[in-house]
Amino acid sequence: MSWIADALSATATTSPESTQQALGYPSLFLLVLFGALVPVIPTGALVSSAAVVAFHQTAPFALALVFVTASLAAFLGDIALYWLGRRGMGSKNGSRWLEAIRARAPEDRLEQAQKKLADHGVTVLVLSRMVPAGRIPVMLACLLAEWPIRRFARGNAPACLAWAVTYQLIGILGGSLFPEPWEGVVAAVALTVVISAAPTVWRRVRKSTPA
Repeated sequence: MSWIADALSATATTSPESTQQALGYPSLFLLVLFGALVPVIPTGALVSSAAVVAFHQTAPFALALVFVTASLAAFLGDIALYWLGRRGMGSKNGSRWLEAIRARAPEDRLEQAQKKLADHGVTVLVLSRMVPAGRIPVMLACLLAEWPIRRFARGNAPACLAWAVTYQLIGILGGSLFPEPWEGVVAAVALTVVISAAPTVWRRVRKSTPA
């Protein structure tokens, strides 16, 4: 009968983690996908938090699954948004998706993105996801430059991979510094907020500093 007790003990130990994985990866995928379409969800913080949880799990390949899930969802979300934007460009009356993209791309940021895109091409697209609030202006610049969706996808794929790696490393750092997952999640989220806010703060400081 001892083996029954051992089996029950093992099930009790692994079931919460298995349940967490069964719910966590689909939730991460949907949230990152939706966040790419509607840029109001802090997807970077989500990836970092998921990486913290995966870091503390005993299941093999947990971190790899977070990486694959996040990068694939980000890529598909970006492609969907770009496709919707192209439809808006070709429409006589535009579309609400194109207007949403324009609303999140201030004129000064758009002009910078267009200039950099003309000078450096796909490289700018790859880097745009690494810069907070840099994705939408560059995407709009690609739309205005009439990039075909295939060209955009070729540049966006490495951008999404680099983005997922960066925020996952933030999560791993937070997970390695604290013994409890929730502590690591708090640290990772705080770090992603600082990283996201830093460019805005820097621009305001530069504008307020007399020449």
